Amino acid sequence: MQLASGNMATQASNVRRAAVSALRAWAKGHTYMDSLIERQAAKNGLSRQDRALLQSIVSAVLRNRRLLDHWIAQLRRGKLDHETRDILRVGLVQLLILGIADHAAVNETVNCGKVSVRGLINAVLRQCIAKRQQLIDELDELSPPLKFSHPDWLWKRWKSSYGANKATQLLEWNNQPAKTFCRVNTLHESAATTVAEYDKASPVDGLEGFYEIEGPPPSEWMKHGLVYIQDPATRHCVELMAPKPGECVLDACAAPGGKATMIANMMNNEGEILCTDSNEKRLPRLDENLTNLGIKIATVETHDWTEPAPEAWHGKFDAILLDVPCSNTGVMRRRLDARWRLRAENISELGDIQRAILENALPCLKEDGRIVYSTCSIDAEENHDLVTEFAATHSDWKVTAEHQALPYRDQTDGAYAACIRRDTTSS
Repeated sequence: MQLASGNMATQASNVRRAAVSALRAWAKGHTYMDSLIERQAAKNGLSRQDRALLQSIVSAVLRNRRLLDHWIAQLRRGKLDHETRDILRVGLVQLLILGIADHAAVNETVNCGKVSVRGLINAVLRQCIAKRQQLIDELDELSPPLKFSHPDWLWKRWKSSYGANKATQLLEWNNQPAKTFCRVNTLHESAATTVAEYDKASPVDGLEGFYEIEGPPPSEWMKHGLVYIQDPATRHCVELMAPKPGECVLDACAAPGGKATMIANMMNNEGEILCTDSNEKRLPRLDENLTNLGIKIATVETHDWTEPAPEAWHGKFDAILLDVPCSNTGVMRRRLDARWRLRAENISELGDIQRAILENALPCLKEDGRIVYSTCSIDAEENHDLVTEFAATHSDWKVTAEHQALPYRDQTDGAYAACIRRDTTSS
């Protein structure tokens, strides 16, 4: 019994240490947090349950990073080295946000530190427990970007665009764990029935084929391609495109393939889909997803659409989807890195890339074809303003439809889509 207890204690410590290691690597700019979590889980041989705890701790730290630093400043005066600060973030998030038992949160977190700082860590965490209610009661006195841990520039930008109330709702939305949605693969004959009969799946009102899943979806679903994990907001661009069986379609920025597989579903696996991406390292996953969902009409190629398209593609496509690189401001609830990596100047820089992709795609469209421009951004500079500017400077093209999904209003990810066609009346 003593041996088992020791093993459990070691494993518990490993989870906290893994969390600190992941946070340190992330702070140094190493890859995305999801990848770091997977790496640490594998390195430490964590069970499924402990991996979930690791995910919970690290995600909560990133969501609440600014608030946690505010609390640390309330509990400890003076400078802290980076590792000790991350250890304290891990401890405080357990005590104040995740509701993990005090003894486990304190003991296992203290053991993450070097011997020389364990006394400091223990003292801060014990003080946190003593002042817990006071710290929580003071939350409503904090400014929205501090309370919900967003950069001030982003708060000011959204406040200017949407007003203080809606901007606050957006910050609060981003700080809630994202729900899991799946889309039924209509090419799989038993998928719809299987998902509908699952007691942890709830259909999304008004959206046929989309379900909210409690917990992770059954592994068999994923193995056999019954569903694709996908937020309902992703559908807007595909619905605007309205691909038809037998058409030739381009998905220009296709990886990892969620929208391409949705297009194939709407085309009933009849026609042709060319899937491209600028990053060849992303193509294997794209290929895997297409194969797993039984997509037989898609081919995959590497192409950077900031460069002109091959002449063989000119005039080839009935419809083109441009799901362009963007700021990710509509999906910060899911992409926890984004709010801390993004800078205001990046949005203007992205605009140059977005315009280049749009320009280079134009020659590839058939005379009567349509382009759908799409982002997962909620910022007009990347969306409405950009396509409006495009139409104003291209008299032979017009925006025929557009849709903006807003998280606080639609209870989905944020997303934008606009359909662009040749203006046959301009002449």
